[in-house]
Amino acid sequence: MTHDEVLSLLFPGGHAVKPGPAGTIDGSGKVKTVGDVTVIGIVGGTPLSVDAAIHLADCVLSTVRDGGKRPIIIVVDTASQNMARRDELLGLNEFLAHLAKSLALASRQGHRTVSVLYGHAAAGAFIVTSLASQTLIALPGAEPSVMDLPSISRVTKLPMDELMELAKTTPIFAPGVDPLYAIGAVSEKWAADNTLADRLAAILTQPEDEKDERDALGLQRKGCLMARKIAERVREEATGA
Repeated sequence: MTHDEVLSLLFPGGHAVKPGPAGTIDGSGKVKTVGDVTVIGIVGGTPLSVDAAIHLADCVLSTVRDGGKRPIIIVVDTASQNMARRDELLGLNEFLAHLAKSLALASRQGHRTVSVLYGHAAAGAFIVTSLASQTLIALPGAEPSVMDLPSISRVTKLPMDELMELAKTTPIFAPGVDPLYAIGAVSEKWAADNTLADRLAAILTQPEDEKDERDALGLQRKGCLMARKIAERVREEATGA
């Protein structure tokens, strides 16, 4: 799928989304029963650079400054963060963190944030776009990963054969939609059809809740069994409740 096809399905009544710098898109769309939404994204398999990250963060913060609770939709197809010398020297990690914190601020201010992943997304670029939103939707063709198995092997020094066996039974080791769905990172999996607009409207009209429920989804789906218990213990220790 292309991002134009995704946008057409999400906003069948039309939209005002245009290309931005460094592989980004930004603009607005209209969702029935909800109204106008802000639309941003990194598309075309473009690596997420400092230029893209600061532009997307500016779009998010502009929506927050405008007031109200206008939802923010993030459309994602990105290779990874842009691991170029220029970006690293400029402080790529800080730019990525700024984008993630901007989305977190928007969520805290009542702006519903939903990522729609229709292509590739990996490493830092995946974390600060798709995982930084409240809800992550995976469409056919989505290929998410925080770290692929060869990279995990280099870091942990575990052989690939052993990691491949672990990935069969432990979703946290495995890249892809199904393992990330099992641990709660992917909230829902949608078919690319004419129901997308209605499904998006249904998510955007759900009751507001600032709590992150991904650990609960992981427990429910039996892909991440300890995160919920640990989070509850940390909360109890911190609050004394």
